[in-house]
Amino acid sequence: MAPLSVLTPLASISWKVLDRFRFGSHFAISPHGVGIAVGFLAGSFVLGLEARKRGYPEEAVGTILFWALIGTIIGSRVAYVFTHLSEFTNVVSVLEIYKGGLSLIGGIVGAMIASYFVVRRLKLDFVAGLDSAAIGLPLGIVIGRVGDLIIGDHLGKPTSWFFAFKYAGGNLSGYDCTGTSCTTVLHGGRTQVITRAGATLYGSTFHAIAHGVGVHQTAFYDYFIAMGLVVFLVSLNRKPRRRGVLIATFALWYGTGRIITDFLRVENRFIGLTGSQWSSAAVVAVCLFVLVRMALRPSSRASDGGGGSEPQTVQDAEPVEAAPEA
Repeated sequence: MAPLSVLTPLASISWKVLDRFRFGSHFAISPHGVGIAVGFLAGSFVLGLEARKRGYPEEAVGTILFWALIGTIIGSRVAYVFTHLSEFTNVVSVLEIYKGGLSLIGGIVGAMIASYFVVRRLKLDFVAGLDSAAIGLPLGIVIGRVGDLIIGDHLGKPTSWFFAFKYAGGNLSGYDCTGTSCTTVLHGGRTQVITRAGATLYGSTFHAIAHGVGVHQTAFYDYFIAMGLVVFLVSLNRKPRRRGVLIATFALWYGTGRIITDFLRVENRFIGLTGSQWSSAAVVAVCLFVLVRMALRPSSRASDGGGGSEPQTVQDAEPVEAAPEA
């Protein structure tokens, strides 16, 4: 049997990252931005299909999606700035969104808050609208994560496990790369250095805290979490479901995944957890309560609307507990 020192370098994944799609010498597009845009469009398309099944007028869907986009942009930026205050010195730096710095969880919350007021103004069923978005949300995440993988974003702590991500060249997102070495300064004075030979996390006094053949690529993990969720929700949506079940399932599944994977990230922490973990924990707790209560109090009707059912409006909808906002 080969010694562990020989096998360890094979236990990894690797690709050369690409920070920009360049067209000539003056124009470039970030794969990250492309992934977010395509993901939003794909998710919006699915939401539109599902919303019409639940009685949403065509013109209402377009209006809701417009304001959801505005809410996504604002929410994702506000959440990131709030959890990375030390990176911003003035209002101008906060507004420089083109330099990166967005929170996925914050974007989802922002979209829901913005769309809530539009849905209420149009006198539509908000919970049915959330169910309509349940499949489109993880689909958009899957596509968006492809952009993250291309640019080498969301890199975590050093590791030597089978899916360790080894640096193979290019400018890593959030790192200062020179030659074959990339360095980033983290909160608390810590520093992480990634080279082709491995990755090392240093403490504030520059003593090594952790070392590995590579780092955890949390966007890679998130990709598969969201992909599995898409498959499960599509299967769940084949039969009519009680209103709120789909969105609660999305929030419970994805929130639990984020709680787990964020332990592998090198992010700012508050009392031991990242901002995403705290918000996800609250959402997961609410979703568990809602789903358990639904199970203990079955609907008196065969269905409350959903996949495969007839379109349903607010007037003929049966009241149920509100689904949690992720």
